[in-house]
Amino acid sequence: MKSRVYLTFDQSHIREPLIWKLAKEFDVVTNIRMAEVKDGMGLVGLEIDGADDVVEAAVQWLITEGVQVSPIEQDVIEG
Repeated sequence: MKSRVYLTFDQSHIREPLIWKLAKEFDVVTNIRMAEVKDGMGLVGLEIDGADDVVEAAVQWLITEGVQVSPIEQDVIEG
């Protein structure tokens, strides 16, 4: 399963390597499609690829870490 999500980080999470931790803790492949940091917040367009249950667990982990996770429509970051 490949999931495409926007991750929104607040000021307290900008400097944490959460995407690295995600790949370390879960058997997923991550692909950063876009990223922007400004005004004390960060936004990342991320693809997470792996087994369905593992991807779902990885997304839930991000949420418990305080990251806002929102789905991306398929064609927004294609190409």
